Amino acid sequence: MPQPLADDSLVLIDAPLDKAGAPLQRQLHDRLKQAILAGRVTPGSRLPGSRVLSDALSISRNTVTAVYELLVAEGYVQSDRQGTRVAALSRPPLRVGRDEPAAPGVASRLSNIRTMVSRGHTTAALRPGVPALAQFPLATWRRAVDRAIQQAGPAGLGYGDPFGAPALRAAIARHLGLSRGVRCTPAQVVITEGAQEAVALCARMLTNPGDTAWIEEPGYRGAKAAMHAADLHIVPKRVDAEGLATGDADWAARPPRLIYTTPSHQYPAGAVLSVPRRLALIAKARQHGAWIIEDDYDSEFRHAGESIAAMQGLVDHAPVLYLGTFSKTMFPSLRVGFMVVPEVLLAPLSPPLKELLRGGHLHEQLALAAFIDSGEFGRHLGRMRRLYRDRQRGLRDALTRHFKVPHTLEGGHSGMHLTVRLAPRFPDTAIVEAAGRYGISPVALSGFALRPLPEDNGLVLGYGNTPVELYEPLVKRLSQLVRAAETPAHKTGP
Repeated sequence: MPQPLADDSLVLIDAPLDKAGAPLQRQLHDRLKQAILAGRVTPGSRLPGSRVLSDALSISRNTVTAVYELLVAEGYVQSDRQGTRVAALSRPPLRVGRDEPAAPGVASRLSNIRTMVSRGHTTAALRPGVPALAQFPLATWRRAVDRAIQQAGPAGLGYGDPFGAPALRAAIARHLGLSRGVRCTPAQVVITEGAQEAVALCARMLTNPGDTAWIEEPGYRGAKAAMHAADLHIVPKRVDAEGLATGDADWAARPPRLIYTTPSHQYPAGAVLSVPRRLALIAKARQHGAWIIEDDYDSEFRHAGESIAAMQGLVDHAPVLYLGTFSKTMFPSLRVGFMVVPEVLLAPLSPPLKELLRGGHLHEQLALAAFIDSGEFGRHLGRMRRLYRDRQRGLRDALTRHFKVPHTLEGGHSGMHLTVRLAPRFPDTAIVEAAGRYGISPVALSGFALRPLPEDNGLVLGYGNTPVELYEPLVKRLSQLVRAAETPAHKTGP
């Protein structure tokens, strides 16, 4: 018969351990820990000896000893010649009534980062920013990854170069020089976790809290979030048919330290920043000591004429950090982006970058380098250009025939999305919410603006991952949802 615990025992054992449940050691540990944390045993109190407790619970003494040793290691109890005693702990205050204890606050800057209406699943229809995933040559990519694993050996399991695999940096430098007119050496290429990390690095390394940053309005939300997180003063600058529109008055009022722009295909309006504006922006940036972030996110997919060269290579030693990503040209989960750092910044930025970055994803980087150098990347881009050209034409045609609401269509002839501007009486956020119930995921244009104007109302429609044969029924449904969302004061029909 097990011996009962003494009346002065300080451990409350209100029920036997469940020998058919979790491991006995874990059960006993959790029970003793909770008794200590709840204050049912006070600091300095002595726990029963291991033999006494094991007899009382009909369990192995080794189990009790192991639990006591773990409690000592965690700091719940202390062990000496007199036995095992409960340590003095600073317990958080208990809840009083229904009131929750006050939680520590978060950084105030987070309140500036607004959440967009849910865009739905990656495969949802008409979602912007998603390439044609089913058309990616997965078998070819898998073979490239397998070869990279075999060739790298055990060394491929380490961190790698903080700036990225040298083979990939060299492949990117060659590709950018030929296809985008970017002037750079492999030493200037830094591999990042997508373009978003590159924007965040630029904001952290090139500015101080309170500095001014210009962003396009409406424009890429990720850039705004990165700059808010860096405690920058963000000044939105409107875009028009020629892209980012700034003048002498803007530079006189509050010159920026950082300028974010998507010159080859403005996101989301689709305008191309004209050469006169590019040259003027570079000249003013030099004059005022500002840096330009050129995000060339989908310039590879131009559907009419030759591709537009990057702003970075327009003049010698331009104050431009060129950013790119393989999320659109390959697939989003690859999470490989890059930035081209101006030569003048290599010396001051290299030491902090080596501390901020740790390398990694070496097998994917080596596979991507081989994918580029073998010509597979170029062939894939060619196939996707033709596919997206056909899909854009199909979407434009479906909107012309079936979108029975007054609208203006924008987006140029590049990329993977079109923008439909609507009158304010058709509230875009309500339309997006209703569309989500039908598996359609456009994005509200107003969500891209920090200070939305009435003209910033509309829908951004992605065609990259949506087949042409679906456009007619999708556009018909979307047209119905837009009409249904019209504010009552403006409705003219039943």
